Amino acid sequence: MARIALVDDDRNILTSVKMTLEGEGFEIDTYSDGQSALEAFYRKQPDIVVLDIKMPRMDGMDLLQKMRPKISSPVIFLTSKDDEIDEVLGLRMGADDYIKKPFSQRLLVARIRALLRRQAQFSDSLVVGKKGRHLLERG
Repeated sequence: MARIALVDDDRNILTSVKMTLEGEGFEIDTYSDGQSALEAFYRKQPDIVVLDIKMPRMDGMDLLQKMRPKISSPVIFLTSKDDEIDEVLGLRMGADDYIKKPFSQRLLVARIRALLRRQAQFSDSLVVGKKGRHLLERG
C-alpha cells in the first residue's frame, strides 16, 4: 500500500490522521517539523506528502520549495491558513491540493486516493510510452 508522510506540529492532528489513514490501509510516517521531514524524504521518498504550512524550524511552503527539485511526490497542504492568497500561492509553488482546517477526514482520504489514482495512471502511461519508443527505435 502507499506510504504517506504527515508533517504537522500539532500532535492531535498527527495522531488522528495517522489512525484514520492506517485504518484505510496506508503506511504512515509522521514528522513534527519540516526540517526532519525533508531529511527523511531523501532517505525514503513517500508516495504522498500531507503537510501543514505553519510549523517550527521550516514551514510547509519552505519544505515544498526545498523538496521539489528532488522529490516529485504529490503534496496536499492541510492547514489553518484560509486566505485565498495562501491557497493560490501553495498551488503555484507545486502543491497538488489544499485542504483547510477544520477538515473532514473522509474528504482527506478521498483526495489522497484521487491523487494516487492519477499518479498510477501517469506511471502506466510512461511505461507504455517507453515501450512504444523502444519498439520504434528497434524497428
